[in-house]
Amino acid sequence: MMKKIFEGIAYIFEEILFMPFNILRQIEIDNWWVANIISWLFLFVGFCAAGYWINKLRIFDQKGEENKDPTAHSFL
Repeated sequence: MMKKIFEGIAYIFEEILFMPFNILRQIEIDNWWVANIISWLFLFVGFCAAGYWINKLRIFDQKGEENKDPTAHSFL
């Protein structure tokens, strides 16, 4: 009984949940750029988020709203 449960879990992960990765692995043989489109998408989102964050930090710094006192944070 326990063996069938673990085999069922293995089937779900290997055959169903990893299917997109298996498809990408097959595509990589033909075109590396298409296979890595997800990685490029994550990089693009990360760069946009970092740019937005840096811009907001710059705005707070220019307005003088940032508390630069060494005792401003409890962990300092």
